[in-house]
Amino acid sequence: MTDNSATLDRLKNRFNPQAAQGMDDIFQFNVTDGEDYYLHVQDGTLGVHNGEHDDPSVTLAADSATLKGIMSGEIDGMHAFMSGKLKATGNLMLATKLSTLFPKE
Repeated sequence: MTDNSATLDRLKNRFNPQAAQGMDDIFQFNVTDGEDYYLHVQDGTLGVHNGEHDDPSVTLAADSATLKGIMSGEIDGMHAFMSGKLKATGNLMLATKLSTLFPKE
């Protein structure tokens, strides 16, 4: 299994609390070649949890390399979605907020 802890630590460091004001959303990440996790963004705070949430706002599924690239800003999320490397279900507009919640380093 792939270890996502370094990617998740980087995400926590890049989190923009101002962009998350007034939000209460669950971003579920289903990693096809690794462990699933989800982010709970609530009123300027970020919670990172292992596993699957019962009722996510949006679910994103991809392999670990694609997710890592999207989270680091090396891969454009929209391009990954259009090319089929990233699958999204639920509130797709919420997925577009990831770049403001986690700006490039």
